[in-house]
Amino acid sequence: MDSIGPIGLPHREGVPGCSQEGLPYPSNSSELVLECLQQFKVTETQLQQIQASLLDSMEQALGGQASPASAVRMLPTYVGSIPHGTEQGDFVVLELGATGASLRVLWVTLMGTGGHRMEPRSQEFVIPPEVMLGPGQQLFDFAAHCLSEFLDALPVGKQGLQLGFSFSFPCHQTGLDRSTLISWTKGFRCSGVEGHDVVHLLRDAIKRHGAYNIDVVAVVNDTVGTMMGCEPGVGPCEVGLVVDTGTNACYMEEARHVAVLDEDRGRVCVSVEWGSFGDDGVLGPMLTIFDHALDRESLNPGAQRFEKMIGGLYLGELVRLVLVHLAQRGVLFGGCTSPALLSRGSILLEHVAEMEDPWAGAARVHALLQDLGLNVGASDVELVQYVCAAVFTRAARLCAAALAAVLSRLQHSREQQILQIAVATGGRVFEQHPSFLSILQETVMLLTPECDVSFIPSVDGGGRGVAMVTAVAARLAAHRHLLEETLAPFQLNHEQLAAVQAQMREAMVKGLRGEASSLRMLPTYVRATPDGSERGDFLALDLGGTNFRVLLVRVTAEGVKITNQIYSIPENVAQGSGQQGILLNWTKGFSASDCEGQDIVCLLREAIGRRQAVELNVVAIVNDTVGTMMSCGYEDPRCEVGLIVGTGTNACYMEELRNVAAVAGDSGQMCINMEWGAFGDDGSLGLLRTCFDASVDQASINPGKQSFEKMISGMYLGEIVRHILLHLTSLGVLFRGQQTQRLQTRDIFKTKFLSEIESDSLALRQVRAILEDLGLSLTSDDALMVLEVCQAVSQRAAQLCGAGVAAVVEKIRENRGLEELTVSIGVDGTLYKLHPHFSSLVAATVRELAPRCVVTFLQSEDGSGKGAALVTAVACRLAQMARV
Repeated sequence: MDSIGPIGLPHREGVPGCSQEGLPYPSNSSELVLECLQQFKVTETQLQQIQASLLDSMEQALGGQASPASAVRMLPTYVGSIPHGTEQGDFVVLELGATGASLRVLWVTLMGTGGHRMEPRSQEFVIPPEVMLGPGQQLFDFAAHCLSEFLDALPVGKQGLQLGFSFSFPCHQTGLDRSTLISWTKGFRCSGVEGHDVVHLLRDAIKRHGAYNIDVVAVVNDTVGTMMGCEPGVGPCEVGLVVDTGTNACYMEEARHVAVLDEDRGRVCVSVEWGSFGDDGVLGPMLTIFDHALDRESLNPGAQRFEKMIGGLYLGELVRLVLVHLAQRGVLFGGCTSPALLSRGSILLEHVAEMEDPWAGAARVHALLQDLGLNVGASDVELVQYVCAAVFTRAARLCAAALAAVLSRLQHSREQQILQIAVATGGRVFEQHPSFLSILQETVMLLTPECDVSFIPSVDGGGRGVAMVTAVAARLAAHRHLLEETLAPFQLNHEQLAAVQAQMREAMVKGLRGEASSLRMLPTYVRATPDGSERGDFLALDLGGTNFRVLLVRVTAEGVKITNQIYSIPENVAQGSGQQGILLNWTKGFSASDCEGQDIVCLLREAIGRRQAVELNVVAIVNDTVGTMMSCGYEDPRCEVGLIVGTGTNACYMEELRNVAAVAGDSGQMCINMEWGAFGDDGSLGLLRTCFDASVDQASINPGKQSFEKMISGMYLGEIVRHILLHLTSLGVLFRGQQTQRLQTRDIFKTKFLSEIESDSLALRQVRAILEDLGLSLTSDDALMVLEVCQAVSQRAAQLCGAGVAAVVEKIRENRGLEELTVSIGVDGTLYKLHPHFSSLVAATVRELAPRCVVTFLQSEDGSGKGAALVTAVACRLAQMARV
């Protein structure tokens, strides 16, 4: 540039490069400098406007509402996890674009938690200008050549190498190893690369070179590398900030907020790409005449406007333009410029950092200016330092406003009153200009007082972080394999479920015939379901898993009205003596003595007699499953099946009397209590039984019994999950391999946690909160894997339950010789009702295994109590009809 004319200021006439040779400075020179530098001042209000505007742009881009010319891009990087210190191995890193016109290759060794830190080996290669501006293939061939030259000096041999590719330009990433260049920045303009996958281009170049077996595992920009390179032990670092040649930030966003991912689990690192913020004109009032001049002379006019106010590639140029302007106004250097000062790029970032640094001393500033061929006057040094300070201060404050937007986003999405977070910083602006960080910190505190932010310098300029991304990817892949291997036995296919259905059908038939079977198929002597004509007042006593209820049930033409009283059952009663059909065996944690093999109606009548309080006639004894069927049958006459999935599980249904060997008669129907919790006690479910089921069974109060129930019901699912979590922890997959005493405590993981953890309305941070209440210190990755464990266990339970239901409804259909059966099932139980997906999984399995049955599931309201009363009412109705 020959003159400062492009800014729009008059060029002084006279001696070339001078105002008026030999004349003293104008007396108002300081005022002119201050007037000029006033343009670089950014007010608190303007900073808040930038913060709000950038935050709005971020949220629009995350939601997929942004236009192609959006202020920020919010690009997912497919980095889904931050390091937790256990990563280890040797990795190669190739850095392109992080430090401008150079390429760096590193060999990074990670030692895990136990090893000492090893310094990476690295080599830097200068990229020739013709390569930066030439064909893309030439650039990637140059990179492959540099890789080989670096590796030739190491004892690598023929071993396979994992490489992390740090590519610090705006890209559209569709996978950890797939990234399409959107646009070049930082002085690069290679043809044939924009719109292409840079990993593919690098792989092709490495293959053409053919010297080493290198697998490009991940492509990472320098910002993500900076975030991932934090030293272990400083706490989770989930924000990366780079101010180098250019500037950018990244952070860990909830995946469900990133519309392009269509993913509702876990987190993903999002590259904000904020260098383009302001390209839509929002920064207009803050742009100086110097910003406009710099932009016009850049390789990409009108683009990356925010980066051009902050990035190290531009700060020196801004200072140069200001110095030229002031010299031509007669304020600096005796009113004279020099060919060097008038040449674009003659003042670099490191020059500005030195000149602005108060510790460098006037002599160093004086020397730098003289190197530019300038005649330095007595007051020039101080005035030049003012210029440098103004340009740097504005850059730091603008950067802080943008970072404040990211922090506000995190605080909002995580709903934390005080956000405690670590920000990794990287880039030469931070390294060469210490006051930049202090101004940044001060401004961030001003704009986000609700955030407690720690700033941590990156290691190795992000190179270690790129290796860490590669290592984390390897760790996650290994852990994913172990998780899938562990959960594979819980993933039941159609053939396995159909086999369960067939086995249950066979066990039903044998049980009905009185043959040896794991299904008792007990007659209940309930011969009919309600028809709506039942009337009267009935007393029901309901003995459940944890409570005992007394109900007065009034059945009228208007419906059923219930009055009840609930009593908690003390453990010493539940497991004491049983002065309460004939009880076959206790389940659900009961073990009261002297009851098994006894007629419990007789026991109840005797107990009532002992009380001598009221005269009662015990008409019927009903289990909760039959009660549930009868309760729903009062509302829907097609309800002929009862199902309980709560603390325990059971089913009943209306069987043709001719098939019930234990009861005389060939006509009519009778409700059969299947007691299906014991299905499989004969070993028929052995192929589906996992080592975790075996552990739960062995620790139960009835080992070897209630096999089906122990794979389905609420009393056991939490324990199955706990044993799986212990196993995964021992493999190092969960909780960094650290066992906790709480997790080794039996029954500490309640089945209700499965319902809460699998709830669609809960974010992973809430899942973490549930688990942290158990004393489990975990990462988002851990939370996601615990969620998958819960899903696998509850899905298997629901599918097994569905296979059982399919066997029942198919039996009813075939009993009646129907092509298609329409039937309703009354259901009760906390697991079925409270788990967010259990009911839909049961229904889906029934549709799959019994396609000729149209099944409606009805949730029972007070099935055990109301149902018992309705059984009594139906029995009284039938008895009255018989007397008539």
